[in-house]
Amino acid sequence: MDIAVVKSSGETTGRKVNLASEVFGIEPNDHAIWLDVKSFLANQRQGTHKSKQRNEISGSSKKLKKQKGTGGARAGNIKNPQFKGGGRIFGPTPRDYSFKLNKKVKDLARKSALTYKAKDNMIAVVEDFNFEAPKTKNFIALIKALSLQDKKTLFVLPEVNKNVVLSGRNVQNSKIVTADQINTYDVVNAEQVILIESSITMIDNLLNKQ
Repeated sequence: MDIAVVKSSGETTGRKVNLASEVFGIEPNDHAIWLDVKSFLANQRQGTHKSKQRNEISGSSKKLKKQKGTGGARAGNIKNPQFKGGGRIFGPTPRDYSFKLNKKVKDLARKSALTYKAKDNMIAVVEDFNFEAPKTKNFIALIKALSLQDKKTLFVLPEVNKNVVLSGRNVQNSKIVTADQINTYDVVNAEQVILIESSITMIDNLLNKQ
């Protein structure tokens, strides 16, 4: 698939680049996308939720009343889960939500997500650029030049560019990643994927390994 290359000013360069069909033109696998997104979101969870059980509640362990003869149900101590302020039954405990996903499945998921974006014309290629200094207004001007101010955007850089990253990190609905950080969730979540020209080769090498 050939796609036009534009300048950071929004002007056309008159050139086109080819997006490899092995990465941007495969038969999408929806289940692989679902698994990878589920894995990504699970890995974001801290899993630090915790409620106290009856052995962790502060309070007396004295028996509240005699076992028989009161006409009521038997009762142990004040930390009994049936009483207000008592421990919680089967409450949440800290746990790790992450799970293993095979690398080939992850690669398939990323290829599938990129293929969907390519089919829906949601991928743009911008000529390599740089900012002289980290300034948010420069990044906002770039988004306006590309007519993307009302869309969720994902910028894919070939490598870490401090000035560009610092310029765009506080811009709402915009995320910046490098080619080796690209993941299925970010691709699916974005309304427009902007590939910096040099990043295309790196994505091909990353996802098209034999």
